[in-house]
Amino acid sequence: MSATWYECKVKYRKINDSGVQKVTTEPYLVDAVSYTEAETRINEEMAAYISEEFKITNIKVANFAEIHPFENSDRWFKSKVSLIAYDEESGKERKTNMYLLVQANDVKEAFDNTNSMMNGTTGDYTIPAITESPIMDVFPYFTGEEEQVEKFKAVRDSIQVVEEVEIDESVPAAPGFIGEEE
Repeated sequence: MSATWYECKVKYRKINDSGVQKVTTEPYLVDAVSYTEAETRINEEMAAYISEEFKITNIKVANFAEIHPFENSDRWFKSKVSLIAYDEESGKERKTNMYLLVQANDVKEAFDNTNSMMNGTTGDYTIPAITESPIMDVFPYFTGEEEQVEKFKAVRDSIQVVEEVEIDESVPAAPGFIGEEE
């Protein structure tokens, strides 16, 4: 199942670099299954960052096919990728556009990150445009599977430790235990 990303515009008071308080509206991206969930999620996420009152002014479905965060990057760039396919019936090339949101520090790095994400695709593609996105932050949806995976790993590791313990068969089994001779 692919993710549906919602762009949520949030209006709040922000202190700018010169120390003056100003009302600003900034877009954020959340992964959700509906507009209602997107509103709930952006309210939860923003409550953690903004201590004062804020207002959600707009929610719309974003047209990003994929989101690619990169470590040590602080800005988001919208990469337009044109997938090229050859139509055998008409004998013409067809281009299908998709948009990726890529995290980078500048346009060149965004281009390199887009190429690295497209590496391994079987078809041809071009990158006709990369623009800096106004998106301030991205909030992906976590299902809790991450915690379950960590718990599974801990259980698996403890089972391996038990399997590695040698049993001294010279010690008689306690009554009622499996393997007790009758």
